[in-house]
Amino acid sequence: MENYSIVIFIMALMIGLSAIADKIRLPYPVLLIIAGIAVGFIPGLPNIELSPNIVFLIFLPPLLYDAAFNISFKEFKTNIHTISTLAVSLVFITASGIAVIAHYLIPGMSWPLSFVLGAILSATDAVAAMSITKGLGLSHKTNTILEGESLVNDASALVAYRFAVAAVTGSVFVFWKASLEFVLLMAGGFLIGMIMGQILAYILKLVKDNTMVSISFMLLMPFLTYRTAEELHVSGVIAVVVLGLGISRFSNKVFPEKLKTQSKSIWDIIIFLLNGLIFILIGLELPYIMKNIDHDLIPSYVGYAFIITIGALLFRMVRVFLQQINLQKAFQKQKRGVTEQALLDFNTSLIISWSGMRGIVSLAIAIGLPVTLADGSPFPQRNAIIFISVAVVLFTLIGQGLSLPWIVKKLNKQSST
Repeated sequence: MENYSIVIFIMALMIGLSAIADKIRLPYPVLLIIAGIAVGFIPGLPNIELSPNIVFLIFLPPLLYDAAFNISFKEFKTNIHTISTLAVSLVFITASGIAVIAHYLIPGMSWPLSFVLGAILSATDAVAAMSITKGLGLSHKTNTILEGESLVNDASALVAYRFAVAAVTGSVFVFWKASLEFVLLMAGGFLIGMIMGQILAYILKLVKDNTMVSISFMLLMPFLTYRTAEELHVSGVIAVVVLGLGISRFSNKVFPEKLKTQSKSIWDIIIFLLNGLIFILIGLELPYIMKNIDHDLIPSYVGYAFIITIGALLFRMVRVFLQQINLQKAFQKQKRGVTEQALLDFNTSLIISWSGMRGIVSLAIAIGLPVTLADGSPFPQRNAIIFISVAVVLFTLIGQGLSLPWIVKKLNKQSST
C-alpha cells in the first residue's frame, strides 16, 4: 500500500470511528487509539514512524492557537495561580518524581536517563481530557484551568527535556544558568507572540472585508509564529499561545459576525481532523516501537510503565489538592489576586487531578530522542525509554480516559442530590 493510500485509509477510519464512538457512548480518543494499535499489527503494513518535526510544526501550532483563541481571557486571569502551578511547578515536580521512581525501579537507569524519562512524561495533554469530557457538563472554570494548563506546560516540559538530554550527552548542568535560559525562552516566546499578533492584527484590519483572505492569514500565522520563534531559539509554544490570546481579544472588537462564524466552522473541522489523527497515530506507534524491543523484556517494561503512571497520578492529585488548600488560605488572608471565583472545591480538584493524561507531545519528544551521543556511541536505554513512554501514554489515555466520564457523572449526581 502506497503512503498516500495509507493516509487516506487512516483519515477515513478516523472519521468513521468518531461517528461510531458517539453511537456507542465511548470516548472517541480511546476508540481511535485502540483502532490505531489494531491497524499497526496488520501484516504487510509499512512501518508508520511518527516524526517529531511533524508533531511540533503541523499538529502543535494550530491546536495551541485554537485553545488560546477560544479560552476566556477573564477566566484565565482569574485562575492564573492554579494554571501556573499546574503548568510550571507541577511539571518539574512530576519530572523529578518520575525520575526517582525510574532510577530505583528500572535496572541500569542512571540519574540523567531517569530525568530524561521524567521530562518526557511531565506534561499532560489537555486535548485528550477535553475531547473525553466533551458533553459531560464540566464547569467553565474547570475547562479554563485544563486548557490554560495545556497552553503553557508543553513549554516547561520541553525545557526540562532539553536540559535532561544535555546532561546525558555530557553537558554540565548549572542550576542558575538553566533557570536563566528558561526565563529567556519564555520571555522571548512572549515577545515574538506579541509582535506576530500585532502584525496579524494590522493585516486583518486591512483585509477584514475579504473573508477568505482573512481566514487564510489566521490559518497561516500560527505555523509562521511557531517557526519564527524556534528559529530564534525561544519558545514557539509560548509565542503561539500569546498570538492566540491577542487575536482573540482583537477579534471581539473588529471582526464582523460573518467572519467569526465562517472562521469558527473552518477551525472546528481542522481541529477535529488533527485531534483524530493524533489519537490514531498514538495507537499506531505501539506496534512500531515493539519491533525494537526484546520481547522478553516487554512484560517488565509494561510493569514499570504502570507504576510510573500511578506515581504521576498521585503527584498530580497531591499538588492539586494542596493548591486547593493554599488558595483557601490566601483568600482568607485577602491576598491580592486570589478572589472567591479562583477557589477550588473537591469536585473540581478531583476532575482536574484525574484529567492528567499524557499525549502526543510526550510521544513526539520520546521518539525524538537522539540516536547517538556526541562521541558516536548509542544513546543509552533509548528503546526502553521510548517504549515505557508510549506505554504510560496509553495507560493514561485508555485507563483515565475510560474512567474520567464515569467520575464526572458520579460527581455531578452527588452535587445535584
